[in-house]
Amino acid sequence: MTWLREPRLAGTSSLLSVSVLCLLLTACARQPLTPPGDAAHMPVTAYLEEHGLADDRGRYREILCAVLEHHGDSIPDYRPCEEALTWEGEEAGATGEPVSLGRAGQDFLILTVPGLGWECFEEWLDYSGAGPRHLARYGYDMRVLSVDSLSSSEHNARQIRDFIINLPEADAGRPLVLMGYSKGAPDILTALVEYPELQQRVKAVVSLAGAVGGSPLANEASQSQANLLIHVPGSECDKGDNGAVDSLKTDLRRQWLAEHPLPDSIQYFSVVTYPDPDRVSWGLRNSYRVLAGVDTRNDTQVLIYDQIIPGSTLLAFVNADHWAIAVPVARTHPFVGSTFVNHNDYPREAALEALVRYLEEAVVW
Repeated sequence: MTWLREPRLAGTSSLLSVSVLCLLLTACARQPLTPPGDAAHMPVTAYLEEHGLADDRGRYREILCAVLEHHGDSIPDYRPCEEALTWEGEEAGATGEPVSLGRAGQDFLILTVPGLGWECFEEWLDYSGAGPRHLARYGYDMRVLSVDSLSSSEHNARQIRDFIINLPEADAGRPLVLMGYSKGAPDILTALVEYPELQQRVKAVVSLAGAVGGSPLANEASQSQANLLIHVPGSECDKGDNGAVDSLKTDLRRQWLAEHPLPDSIQYFSVVTYPDPDRVSWGLRNSYRVLAGVDTRNDTQVLIYDQIIPGSTLLAFVNADHWAIAVPVARTHPFVGSTFVNHNDYPREAALEALVRYLEEAVVW
């Protein structure tokens, strides 16, 4: 799997890599963004009610708190439960039921679709597979489903379809959970609509900081800015079909969602990144402030409501910025982690374990 890498030492290429990434994130942030829409600043409970969304944040909080308490300081980047999640309005769903912390009770396969640019800087990240390796201790199977870093959601949807239908025979009968990080979320939703043959295999879809409704930052950006990632040292990506940025524009995403009802045979869940201002890394503060002109509730790249899949169950507001929830810069690049990305620490392994344990409870297998 592409996540299983041995770490390398940070150097000049690390600084250049993160500089290119920060340039990409803020290049579109020089002009004022579109004024707030109807959902901006709407209270969470009102938004959930208006859009017919379920709220199970209380149960996810119970599970995450149990996981963090169980592991304690042995989990990387440990922080107390009350600091790991962001309080935003009254949370529903708490049951008080015990949390199972043993071996997996269901044999499902989790396929994670990463976001824009992942392939370009994957080597630089040196992601050692800590999340999948942690889950494997309890019998959970999580793998990366790689797609083009700089291509459109339509192009990547075909790659998702091909990957799934070509899974090894040993995985043929296993139910699938698809988890989309950032642009990976609209890529997944597009695949499920465009290729109905996938719907019988997929039991659940999770948006993890997903750009489901796009990002206002993309509205002012160009594909040529995204293509700067090709020049990251060690990058192995190419321009693909040059459609990644257009796929993240808010008008396009919202029109697509309005015209393409999602399959109702699948259960949908949303984990939203929403950091306290003091948990935003230095290199992401400019885009955070720019998005705050639309809604202060953002993760530096996506507004909180644009991360929610229509008809889904809201599981959490996570106290982490867009990178901290999924992109482990600080663990392998200490200097960058103490400067440009100085709030990259987050107990990702605990959050993932809580997520899969929640899914095991909630999904109709």
